[in-house]
Amino acid sequence: MDAVTYPEESVVSFLESEMIPLRIAFDHKPLAQEFNVKWTPTLVTLAPGGDEHHRTVGFLSAEELIASLLLGIAKVHFDYDRFEEALNYLERVLKEFPGSTSAPEAIFLRGVCRYKSTNDPKPLRAAYEELEAKYPGNQWTKRAYPYRLID
Repeated sequence: MDAVTYPEESVVSFLESEMIPLRIAFDHKPLAQEFNVKWTPTLVTLAPGGDEHHRTVGFLSAEELIASLLLGIAKVHFDYDRFEEALNYLERVLKEFPGSTSAPEAIFLRGVCRYKSTNDPKPLRAAYEELEAKYPGNQWTKRAYPYRLID
C-alpha cells in the first residue's frame, strides 16, 4: 500500500484530519501479538482507551480504505452509545462511497443506530429493505433478514 494507496492525496488528507495513525511492523512485539496481527497490511481502528472496534486486512484502493476507516470510526461511536456521531460517519460512507464494500454494513449499522436512539424498530426494517434492494445475498442483508417481519 505504500506504493499505491497511502501516498494518495485523499488518503493522506483523511488520515491527517480524522485519525491518529501509528505504523508498526507486523512482527513487532508486543503490539503485533496483542492485536493478533497475522498479515500485512492490517489496519486496526482503536478507541482512545486502546480497545479494537474495527479491522481491515489486505490491500485496498484509496476509496475502499477511506470507507473502511469511516466505518471504523462510526463503530467506535456506536460502541460508546454516541449514535448521532456514529450516524454522521455512516452517512459519509453511504454518500461518499456508496459502491464500497463497507456500504452494506453501514446501512445495517445505520438502522441499528436509528433504532437504539429512538426505540422505534421501523429503521431496522428500512435497513433490511434497502439492503435487499441494493445488495441481495450480501452477508449484511442476511443478518438483517429477521427485520423484514417488523411492522
